[in-house]
Amino acid sequence: MIILFGLAGSGKGTQGKALSEIFGWRWLSVGEAIRQTGEYKEITDRGELIPDSEVVKLMDKQIQRAEAEGYDVILDGYPRNKEQAEYLIAHMADKINGAIILEVPKDELLKRLALRGRDDDKKRASIEKRFAIFEQNIYSILPLLGAKNIPIERVDGVGAVEEVTDRLVKVVKTMNPDATEQTQDVNGGEIEKSYGE
Repeated sequence: MIILFGLAGSGKGTQGKALSEIFGWRWLSVGEAIRQTGEYKEITDRGELIPDSEVVKLMDKQIQRAEAEGYDVILDGYPRNKEQAEYLIAHMADKINGAIILEVPKDELLKRLALRGRDDDKKRASIEKRFAIFEQNIYSILPLLGAKNIPIERVDGVGAVEEVTDRLVKVVKTMNPDATEQTQDVNGGEIEKSYGE
């Protein structure tokens, strides 16, 4: 299991999908799962986060389903805060190979979000609030992972999509020496070649 962190617009979704295709793993995005339910649009439009209890239930179910089907997983945007991280570590610490933080300057992130065009990306105040929440939470999560000796790596998220993917593949292979590149499409469809989540 690899955890992929990054601010909105950092390319987590694009890169998570790419890695899942390369290694034959299952990409599990908390943002995508929340959007698919359609139940939380009003909350996300305000730049707020879904209650932890709901997120934990949602992601726990997805992880268990993937494992039951024989897949390793890439977690995209989960855990989002200390409480979610504590739950994940308490129940699955031995399955976590490492955590990767995609780093992109904020000016670049704002440009990418403007191009993406989703409703929750259009309001500058909402975006800034999401950035602040992420930064506050990541600093509470990393020590918890470190205390369990879970490797944490920072990867430059600037450049062509394929260049960033290559950087990530190298890091994943150091975290999980058993990871082997596949040709099988496990998530249905082609990899999106633009910056997303």
